[in-house]
Amino acid sequence: MNTHITVIGGGLAGLTAAIACAEEGAAVRLHEAHRTLGGRARATAAPHIAHEGAHVFYADGPHYTWLKKRGFVADLGWPSMSDATKVGFRVDGRLRKLPPVRMLRAQARLGLTAPVDVDFRTWASGRWGEAAADRMANAISVVTYDADTGRLSAAFVWELFQRVFSAPIPAVRWVRGGWQRVVDRMAVRATELGVVIETGSRVDHLPTDGPVIVATDINAARGLLGDDSLTWAGGYCALLDIAVTRDRRDRSLVFDLDEGGFHESYTMQDDTIAPAGESLFQLQMPVHEGESPRGAHQRLQDFADLCVPEWRDRVTFQRTATAKNRTGALDLPGRTWRDRPAVDRGDHIYLVGDMVAAPGMRAEISINSAVHAAREATAALRSGAGVSTVV
Repeated sequence: MNTHITVIGGGLAGLTAAIACAEEGAAVRLHEAHRTLGGRARATAAPHIAHEGAHVFYADGPHYTWLKKRGFVADLGWPSMSDATKVGFRVDGRLRKLPPVRMLRAQARLGLTAPVDVDFRTWASGRWGEAAADRMANAISVVTYDADTGRLSAAFVWELFQRVFSAPIPAVRWVRGGWQRVVDRMAVRATELGVVIETGSRVDHLPTDGPVIVATDINAARGLLGDDSLTWAGGYCALLDIAVTRDRRDRSLVFDLDEGGFHESYTMQDDTIAPAGESLFQLQMPVHEGESPRGAHQRLQDFADLCVPEWRDRVTFQRTATAKNRTGALDLPGRTWRDRPAVDRGDHIYLVGDMVAAPGMRAEISINSAVHAAREATAALRSGAGVSTVV
């Protein structure tokens, strides 16, 4: 007799799925291979709390509604007026306060739609010129983590560009304490609902005693499910976290229109994540095809020199990393999110995460797919359905 739902993976997707299932009255057991929950939402320990990649939420979709309803994104932080004025754009090797005029014109086209089956560079070049198209693609590399965003579907890139640059009211939200605090709240809620959480618990074979939600990255899911079709395009970038003694010259936010880099202050909206008198920044730089990570990290440090002058003389914390195919799905021309690997894999097995067939960007895909999978899994459990596939 089937008595529970198994969730494999304890990141944002897995915790979302577990909570959503438990809220429907299902018994849930969650397995996390690491000793701590969070996946890519994990953070370094205090006093410098840095995340692997993105640490913001956009408040303009169902994912945020789901999180907000449960109090997971409470206690927001906001930049000061001073920090809000320290936004910049790198253009032709120099920092400036505003993007080029043609990019501003593109930002104003709120009602414009782009084709799915044409690459963004071709489509945008025809409207605003090749230079503007490349700069717009590089500007949105903050989301794609990709060195050649212009090759992706025009519809895919244009939607991201509009969300980041063209929204009449900025939708970005920062939770004080970062994503780690969100994860901690979700873990508490899951436990309150009776979810059995097992950390340090690696699953090598699918359980056969009830519905299963696989909430690992797509590479691990491919091995676990024995399905070589589980692939999709993803980004590849170098990351640099640095904390420095505070200096008025430091920029709070910089979009690199030359090379696709991005610089952002963690502490401009949350002074609890670094010691008093320090600023904590994360910078990213997409890795070119054929380029070594070392080469990308060198370009990233050169970018840091512009954004945080003389940072090497002031640094109190430093961490480097690379992220490959861990930054959300990228849609090539002719493809949309509906063409990605399906959530429902058959036999009451469900795949969730940031590279599956659900709308949104990055973590939003994980949350939206997890809520959908939970709905299907709880319905299967109520019907008494089992898992017939044995891997």
